[in-house]
Amino acid sequence: MGVSSGVWEQAWKMVEARSAAAMFVYAVRTTGIYCRPSCPSRRPLKTSVRFFATSELAERAGYRACKRCRPSENHPQHQLLTAACEYLEEHMEETVKLEALGKLLSLSPFHAQRLFRQALGITPKQYQQARRMERFREQLLLKDSVTEAVYEAGFSSSSRVYEQATAQMGMTPTTYREGAKGMAIRFCIHDCTLGKILVAVTPVGICSIALGGLESELEEALRERFPRAELARDDAGLGNTVIQVLSQMSEHPLTLSLPLDIRATAFQTRVWQALQRIPRGETRSYAEVAREIGQPTAVRAVARACASNPVALAIPCHRVVGSDGKLTGYRWGVERKRKLLEAERSAAVLAHSRI
Repeated sequence: MGVSSGVWEQAWKMVEARSAAAMFVYAVRTTGIYCRPSCPSRRPLKTSVRFFATSELAERAGYRACKRCRPSENHPQHQLLTAACEYLEEHMEETVKLEALGKLLSLSPFHAQRLFRQALGITPKQYQQARRMERFREQLLLKDSVTEAVYEAGFSSSSRVYEQATAQMGMTPTTYREGAKGMAIRFCIHDCTLGKILVAVTPVGICSIALGGLESELEEALRERFPRAELARDDAGLGNTVIQVLSQMSEHPLTLSLPLDIRATAFQTRVWQALQRIPRGETRSYAEVAREIGQPTAVRAVARACASNPVALAIPCHRVVGSDGKLTGYRWGVERKRKLLEAERSAAVLAHSRI
């Protein structure tokens, strides 16, 4: 068995309790069917059960979806989160109370907050603050003054915006408007299974992850992206950061804990967030990503957002393929894209074939 008996027993208890919070599926060897743990069907024998992280893995193993709980469709929690996020977006000019959010989702305030923490790793308030800050970055480049950008982004006052913006962007709003002139950025370049990898950080967090064949090409691309910044190579000092980034190629974290200091438009951010929701070992087409973000006709724009992804691996644009399933262009080379997908699929199949 690929997981400890303790983990297996915990999963089984969730099946017995018909837990609606469980994000995995279980399959029954004797029937060839897989279900959500919350399925109302009769519980199978404990010895006949196998667990899978996703419905796709269960189907790859030869099981078919239950017609009662429909485990191949979006998890109910996904629908709740989508509705909650849309509500927070529509009420950007105000601070949404947990009571109001819970009422929308038919949950208690406590369970509404717990849903966010479990799925996104942040609270609804933190989500709303992050989205306001994304709008603020965009408006800084469009408006004539910082004050205008503050109110266009949905902030009710500018009293604390400067402090928050400096902490999240790594610079004052004024400096950001001036193109980050004088910003100190450290970077390192190391060997990896895909060639060379570059990781660059500001005092706030990671601002670039790139793959390539030559160190000179990677460094030149970084300087082109940040022409007014003060760049300094620091291979030794950023060694642990590179290890964390490379671990994303083999581990299966629920959330990405690395801080990303990314300058992005609102559309790019929505696309990149959708890419981060694609499970390891799976792929989506550009059209599917466009539909997920609510803009089904923006297929080409999605492709451009993927091509402009500044942080390979952390934002897995390699998991997006053509509508026919064929590999399309990849910023760091189609062959690297192929190897990444093969490695992820092999790791996922190996992990779950032992359960």
